[in-house]
Amino acid sequence: MLRLANHANSRAPPIVVASRMIHATSRAAAAGIRVPQIGTFRLPDIKNEPTMDYAAGSSERQQLMAAVKEMSSKKHHVPLVINGKEVRTGKVLEQVNPGNKAQVLCTYENAGPTEVAAAIEGALAAKSKWESLPITDRQAIFLRAADLVATKHRYRLMAASMLGQGKNIWQAEIDAATESADFLRFNVKYSSEIYAQQPPCNAAGVWNRSEYRPLEGFVYAVSPFNFTAIGVNLAAAPALMGNTVMWKPSNSAVLSNYVAYEIMREAGVPDGVIQFVPGDAASMTKQIFDHPEFASLHFTGSTFVFKNMWKQIASNIDKYRSYPRIVGETGGKNYHLVHPSADIANVVNNTIRGAFEFQGQKCSACSRLYVPKSKWAQIRDGLVAAAESIKQGPVTDPANFMGPVINQAAYDKITNYIEYARNASDCEIIAGGKYSDSEGFYIRPTIVVTTDPFTKTMREEIFGPVLTVYVYEDAQIDSVVDLVGETTPYGLTGAIFAEDRQAAVDLGARLLHTAGNFYINDKCTGAVVGQQPFGGARASGTNDKPGSAGLLQRFVSPRSIKENMVPISGFTYPSNQ
Repeated sequence: MLRLANHANSRAPPIVVASRMIHATSRAAAAGIRVPQIGTFRLPDIKNEPTMDYAAGSSERQQLMAAVKEMSSKKHHVPLVINGKEVRTGKVLEQVNPGNKAQVLCTYENAGPTEVAAAIEGALAAKSKWESLPITDRQAIFLRAADLVATKHRYRLMAASMLGQGKNIWQAEIDAATESADFLRFNVKYSSEIYAQQPPCNAAGVWNRSEYRPLEGFVYAVSPFNFTAIGVNLAAAPALMGNTVMWKPSNSAVLSNYVAYEIMREAGVPDGVIQFVPGDAASMTKQIFDHPEFASLHFTGSTFVFKNMWKQIASNIDKYRSYPRIVGETGGKNYHLVHPSADIANVVNNTIRGAFEFQGQKCSACSRLYVPKSKWAQIRDGLVAAAESIKQGPVTDPANFMGPVINQAAYDKITNYIEYARNASDCEIIAGGKYSDSEGFYIRPTIVVTTDPFTKTMREEIFGPVLTVYVYEDAQIDSVVDLVGETTPYGLTGAIFAEDRQAAVDLGARLLHTAGNFYINDKCTGAVVGQQPFGGARASGTNDKPGSAGLLQRFVSPRSIKENMVPISGFTYPSNQ
């Protein structure tokens, strides 16, 4: 508690005393001194943000498409933001519209060593004041950010995600709007649950307590292109727990991430707490990992990059003040396994969604399908008919179920896999296989059937709209279950389809370690914050489950406190007598 001189206060009118206390509290907060919390607060009810349908003629569709039109009408510029100041470096890069590659959606500044160093020092300088702010005040900031995402800036954030990342209306809605708001709100709920975890026992004359300190140093958040909400969470989750953050967005999602960053600043995130620093990933990462105050990596991206980062951190371990917390969600080679008792229509519809929504660019997208021979003819006909019927084109046309893949590099990689399948003796393309980058990076939904369960397209992550099917003899389902876990090093998501309950139980038990998110009679995508915390193990990441309290625990360092109320009268024990 702050204390003012009793002598001075005893002669002052009450209003002057109150004014002095307010100013003293403000000075204390500015200096990074703890301020008093004079109440135990109850959070508002935390629920998932409702999704909108955007039906033809609805007001929400009209407002959204107006935002898309407005955002598309001009070229935007994104600065670095360091210590609350916009920084221009003269090293400017471009983010193009993947559906219309001739359109430069935005230009953005590229942080160099000088800017990165300034951002790190600014984050460290902001840390004391931010971590001293009561948790309820930090929570209020992020609750406000969630409301701004869900209301005032909903359509603007969605428009940036649609144009910049090739998302149709529904994919932008469940990402940029609802999941962003859900992360911000549920993290607040989980932070209160963590703070409430206190020792259950106190010996006579003793009071035991637990504090949840932020990490010493700064957090490095590296976000991917495919989910705006992931970028929000990578930066906001550690910040909520009192940390300061260096946020490096994907070069293919700079605009939407900057809009999200502006929303958090409007909500009250102080200068320096989250530094927005687009830039070259390799050089920035090396500089950050060389800093002794580096405290944590919060990452979503490829397995290859994550493993390299881990090696860099390990090689620098003697430099750091503390052992860095490494938190990462990486790749997946996700599966649907169909049991002979499965409902055929349910398999077809969920597999089409799981494999081809957002052009197969979800970490959780289905890219392996195992089908019993007895069901294959019907499932094949259903899959081919559905895939060929999919409408694809610019996100400005709401009728399109699919849009473009993210950039030229992704287009080239995915089409190389398609050509591999076209030329492989053990593969047959039964749907799709067509592509064009004349205007945007468009690849038709492609279905490959293979006779080799270890063929390249069954083993390697493609991150695009390519599904490979292996047809098995019904009697060989036990060996196929083994194949699911042996084919790839990943363990992110998977689904089984079975109407036979005992079969579902048996399959779930045998596939225990093949997926961190496991689905029964549903697609292997679409995890919802507060309902299915997301993440996998093996080569798919550290499985710290964004969308749960477990993730936030990674960004605190608990302190146990024992306070003795009664002085001891001697130092010997009865056993010494």
